[in-house]
Amino acid sequence: MCGATCPNRVFPSIPYSFQLLYGDSLGQASMKLLIVEDNASTRRLIRTIVAGVATQVYECADGAEALASYIAHRPDFVLMDLAMQRMDGITATRQIRASDPTARIIIVTQYDEADLREEAKAAGACGYVRKENLLEVVQLLEEER
Repeated sequence: MCGATCPNRVFPSIPYSFQLLYGDSLGQASMKLLIVEDNASTRRLIRTIVAGVATQVYECADGAEALASYIAHRPDFVLMDLAMQRMDGITATRQIRASDPTARIIIVTQYDEADLREEAKAAGACGYVRKENLLEVVQLLEEER
């Protein structure tokens, strides 16, 4: 489970096994996801990638909308971008975790700086995936399920 038990999931990026996309266990249990990403094309791509794992996917385009959407839908996981217009992903992660300390948030970003990984971890994120490795999101979701 994310939270106190998976701070090490933030370091380093996880190797991905393509077999996870087609494994027998995918899709058996209900999973709700919230995608917080300002780029509509990237949201669609993430939605497509997690389609075999998630039974319900909600979206919002900015960190400023993330807390309200989290409260409304109570997803099992939040996939959170870092760089967004009105509110960044670190701040949104802190808000969600303040509202629900059990919230499981995976940062999905193009940035790979160590200070951002540390900041995400301190904010309460339980995972960190670079957008160039989006397929790793499925692996993290399966491991944390």
